[in-house]
Amino acid sequence: MEILLAILIVFILYTVGSKLYQKRYLKTLTEEEFKEGYRKAQLIDVREPQEFENGHILGARNIPVSQFRMRANEIRKDKPVYLYCEGTVRSSRAAQQLKRKGHNDLYQLKGGFKKWTGKVKAKK
Repeated sequence: MEILLAILIVFILYTVGSKLYQKRYLKTLTEEEFKEGYRKAQLIDVREPQEFENGHILGARNIPVSQFRMRANEIRKDKPVYLYCEGTVRSSRAAQQLKRKGHNDLYQLKGGFKKWTGKVKAKK
């Protein structure tokens, strides 16, 4: 029982520590803040291609998080990177990978695409 409790405490500390560290390099923006800056940044939709085709923020490029290891070099380090997914899990994961590759100006959309009320483009 004590070992289980110790494992649980370590897991909680790791999770909280990871979230606190992530807040140092990834800024979560409200939709209004996101709209103010994304046109001057690299807007990346990290969802899978089928999700992207069903609807995405106007001007976004699709680089699925599942392809990030192979395609991260397509993202410039000298411009801000605005990320979004359906919620925030995949965009957080993508930001973590970009941070490891030397990107510093990273932002994600609070609530993700499911909360987006702005312009959307979809394939017909």
